Amino acid sequence: MARCAPMRKPREAHLKSQYDRWGKTFAALDLGTNNCRLLVARPTQNGFHVIDSFSKPVRLGEGLESGNDLNERAIERTLCALEICAKKMRRHGASRFRSVATEVCRRAKNAQKFFDDVLERTGINIEVITRREEARLAVSGCRSLLNGPEPFAVLFDIGGGSTQVAWLSLDGQKDLLSGTISVPFGVVTLSEKYGSESLHPKIYQQIIDKIGEQLAAFCACHKIAERSVNGQVQMLGTSGTVTTLAGIEKKLKYYDRKQVDDSTLTFAAIRKLCNDPCRMDIRTRIKVTCIGKDTADLVIAGCAVLEAMYRRWPVGKLRVADRGIREGILRELMAEADREVHCSLMDKTGNTQQDIYGA
Repeated sequence: MARCAPMRKPREAHLKSQYDRWGKTFAALDLGTNNCRLLVARPTQNGFHVIDSFSKPVRLGEGLESGNDLNERAIERTLCALEICAKKMRRHGASRFRSVATEVCRRAKNAQKFFDDVLERTGINIEVITRREEARLAVSGCRSLLNGPEPFAVLFDIGGGSTQVAWLSLDGQKDLLSGTISVPFGVVTLSEKYGSESLHPKIYQQIIDKIGEQLAAFCACHKIAERSVNGQVQMLGTSGTVTTLAGIEKKLKYYDRKQVDDSTLTFAAIRKLCNDPCRMDIRTRIKVTCIGKDTADLVIAGCAVLEAMYRRWPVGKLRVADRGIREGILRELMAEADREVHCSLMDKTGNTQQDIYGA
């Protein structure tokens, strides 16, 4: 088998054809239970540069806890948001894009009808991804932040309808996604079930216990608690809950992604940050910087999910990521475009990879 050396710069102009990432605009859309998010980006030498974005709490999963269908109000809110996303993609000439939906559309019986309406009204074709694929994309989007010396990592994403957890083995060369679990508790579903004004301490603890039960077998299978105690695990969280708490911890006057992404929260800080909103009524929470009216009714449920994980895995600190599925999609779309140009060149010249890259 031929060995492939790194790409040589003299060949760079030859490879930048119409088939690879260069000169193209890429887009990634993530439709969740609570939020509709879009990134539009162009490639750079070290990754990509975001040229436009969109994020809106559409609450598509509103009422799903008490029924099996997406309701009309939620659908209309989401369609309006998706129309904006479609306009942004057209405006920037996005030629490569992927639009995915997660837990809310995995559960809703009328999801296909909703997708048909989306396609007709916006031209966007939405793909429902599996729970494992959701976790894998989050890992792909956040991997660069897992830069500690620890050989293992646990990554979680607290969503609106579920919480995804991934366990990784990091060897510096090739990561191994050793396992994933989807916990059927998210901030929207929990808030609808238990209330959003406030949670009695017993109910709050009940949520923590239920999540702990869901995680027990996964934790035991991968020896996460044991490895955490031995200092072998790094932990990363990507969700509105952890980014909100990080913004509060930094006493930001307004949310600033640059200050939050790749920041660190100690478990001692998380304990205090989770305790404070639980003592407030919803009107007070709305006034807290980085919470506001869009998440004031969801933050307590998110804190309960977060507490369940940090109590089970005594890592001591949490790396915060304001990135995830969309960034993972963009990286993979660009890599796919690169693979196409390599295949195209081989088809046209009959050369092997060794011929293209050099021995």
